[in-house]
Amino acid sequence: MKLAGKKALITGGNSGIGFATARLFIAEGAQVAITGRDQKTLDEAVAELGLSAHGYRADVTIAEDRKQLFSALAKDFGKLDIVFANAGISGRTPTGAADEAIFENVIHTNLNGAFFTVNSAALLLNDNGSIIFNGSVHNYLGQPGFAAYAATKGGLVSMARAIAADLAPRNIRVNVVAPGATKTPIWKRGSRANASTEESAKLVDFFSSVIPLGRWGQPEELAKAVLFLASDDSSYINAVELMVDGGATGAPFGAPILRG
Repeated sequence: MKLAGKKALITGGNSGIGFATARLFIAEGAQVAITGRDQKTLDEAVAELGLSAHGYRADVTIAEDRKQLFSALAKDFGKLDIVFANAGISGRTPTGAADEAIFENVIHTNLNGAFFTVNSAALLLNDNGSIIFNGSVHNYLGQPGFAAYAATKGGLVSMARAIAADLAPRNIRVNVVAPGATKTPIWKRGSRANASTEESAKLVDFFSSVIPLGRWGQPEELAKAVLFLASDDSSYINAVELMVDGGATGAPFGAPILRG
């Protein structure tokens, strides 16, 4: 097993990519702490993950929540080997009509929350550990209406490089995994919450048509990439952004919609 004896923290581990990663980490021998803002969803996730999972209700944007979280982790885990800063939100911020509160919430959650999670975790991390941030193809795609979200995901990459330099004396590696379109609950939130079955199917078909591999990613596929960055398989990989997007950013002209 690739993570035998390791202890990992996954923020936002109660659903989607975070949950899939927690399940894979446990299968590979790790003890895993997951966080979430919703106690019910968190309890359900822990029950499904089993005895190697520990749940902590925490909002990464709230300083007191982070303080209580890391105090509990110090007591329950002692030390950490892996941190997957996965918690994040989306939100539309179209230029000329953006709501300032929405913009600030996206920045505060995805960038500030991620940094201060790692800032606190650094004190518990063992030397030779691994930190992974959850980025996005939005760092490159320039999709209209997502300025705040794109800014946070680009910021994570720059931030990860600086943190990698900070923690280099301790041999703690810091990397970013960047998902493309992935089938997670986030696609059914916000403006899409009330979408009909037909509308949802059209969205799936559209995104599949612009991805060279012709399909969406699965959370389990992203989890395998995170496992790679967390394990000794990537022992000489540091300060990189690993795209897991079916070729959407690297080979966009291979997408079905653009093939001759």
